[in-house]
Amino acid sequence: MARHEIHCHYFSQEDLLGAGCLDLHLAMDAAQNAMLAYKDGDVLFPEKIVQIFNDDTQERINCLPATFTAEKVCGVKWVSVFPPNPVKHGIQNLSAVIILSEIEHGFPIAFMEGTLCSNLRVGAMGGLAARHLARQDSEVIGFIGAGEQAKMHLIAMKTAIPSLKECRVAAKTAEEEVLFLKEMAPLIPDMTITGADTDLEAAAGDADIIVTATSAQAPLLKADWMKPGAFYSHVGGWEDEYAVAKQCDKIVCDDWDTVKHRTQTLSRMYKDGELGDDDVHGNLVDLVDGTLPGRESDDERTYFNAVGLAYTDVGIAHAMYQRAREAGMGQDLKIQNEMIFEHAHLKDWVRL
Repeated sequence: MARHEIHCHYFSQEDLLGAGCLDLHLAMDAAQNAMLAYKDGDVLFPEKIVQIFNDDTQERINCLPATFTAEKVCGVKWVSVFPPNPVKHGIQNLSAVIILSEIEHGFPIAFMEGTLCSNLRVGAMGGLAARHLARQDSEVIGFIGAGEQAKMHLIAMKTAIPSLKECRVAAKTAEEEVLFLKEMAPLIPDMTITGADTDLEAAAGDADIIVTATSAQAPLLKADWMKPGAFYSHVGGWEDEYAVAKQCDKIVCDDWDTVKHRTQTLSRMYKDGELGDDDVHGNLVDLVDGTLPGRESDDERTYFNAVGLAYTDVGIAHAMYQRAREAGMGQDLKIQNEMIFEHAHLKDWVRL
């Protein structure tokens, strides 16, 4: 290789899937390690950059960087969220790419599809929370919402709580529920998956684990549906009535200081004076490292809300990159062969 050549590896979504990166054990371990590294001060985590193109629809592109100083890797997730896409164009509303660089010389090492990683992170955080907050003998999981994040959450919850046997799902339409069943049943053959014919209570009522993963901004989940001992994973924005959190024995966030300034149900409660700092049990990392207890009795109702921490995305992406490289997947990308003014034919290319 010439002295000034720069190469990186490109991984498509299919490369990552073929390498076995749809692995919630891998994602949960990487997310856990990332949270512990951040708590230990080994992560640089600047503010994200948000570009909103339509205030009404919240169509936007975000730039979210993070660096793991001990592992000497820096990454950035470039993610677009266009909520009108599914209805208006029949396409997904989220897409992402991730760039990883080493920080010895500052050169890129990977350019990779990031939607898989982003969805894995959402599921991984829910799965980690379930390990500490759900009953370990849980058998029934109920979903409100049947999109990509709901599907990933089902895999994550089954990974975290293997005793799960039954899944009930309610969506805006019965057709969405049918698609959920069609796609998920082959992946988890030892689980019974049924649609609730858009009946939210039929899906969530009396479930051991409840997941809301919708784009709706409305209190869909009712407190009366959450039985003693249930664990609730809140994925979206405003998805549950205030009484859900008020009746829970423990409320845990990925990062409460971030959550309370966003637009989740807990954020709304905080701004309305219905929830204070002392009402929140702690952050997930405090359960992971044993600083705070997780579930302490079978009858506790527990609540988890993750707003999304980009350094966990970068940590998961780095783990995926390592696995994909070891599997021989992806392709080499040459960034440059020589430095600009070393090119022998530069005089033929310059425009004055």
